[in-house]
Formats: sequence, C-alpha cells, structure tokens
Amino acid sequence: MPRPQKCRKVCSLPKLTEFRPIGGKAPGKTIILTVDEYETIRLIDREGFSQEACGEYMRIARTTVQQVYTTARKKLADALVEGAAIRIEGGHYELCDGKESDCGCGGCEAHRKPADA
Repeated sequence: MPRPQKCRKVCSLPKLTEFRPIGGKAPGKTIILTVDEYETIRLIDREGFSQEACGEYMRIARTTVQQVYTTARKKLADALVEGAAIRIEGGHYELCDGKESDCGCGGCEAHRKPADA
C-alpha cells in the first residue's frame, strides 16, 4: 500500500489559471499544471529558493520537491514546444492561512495587508 501523500503548503492561488499561445492555429491540447507544481516553479525559479528551502516552506521533503519540480518543468517545456495551452488546477495542497509568524511568504492575504491598516 502506498504511503499517503502529504499536503503541500501553498502561499496563494495563482492570479491567472489559464495560458494560451497566440498566433498560429488554436492549440488542440491543454497541459494541466497542478497548484503545487506551480508553487515549486514560483518558489525556485522566481523567488530563488533552493530545493531544500522550498521543501521546508512547503512542508515536504527535498526529494519530493525535486520530483514535483521536475514534473512541472517537463510540462512547461512540452507546452512551449507543442504550442499547447496551460491550465493550473488541482493537486494536493493546503493554502497558507497567514497565521504563522515564521511564514515570510509575503504572498498570502495576511502578509499583503499594510501593517498600519
């Protein structure tokens, strides 16, 4: 029996959940990127986290981060090469509630509000 999958902590849902190429013919295929895959791309490629730091933030093992990240990069590459649409949905995740003092994500609702408000 496989081990149960741990919930992966995600800062916030993406602002846009669907991306389609312009020009040429309409894409016939849509690639699904899960929310936790999106979060690994955001943390590692955009925020500059190491895989270890990403794992600590998402509350999963570094090896799991590596697997999720590799899968996400493959999906993005396939979408670019094939001219496919990308949709972000699903996955096994838990949204950040902003109550953690050590979160430091800056992206969840609680951390976006001005301190004096």
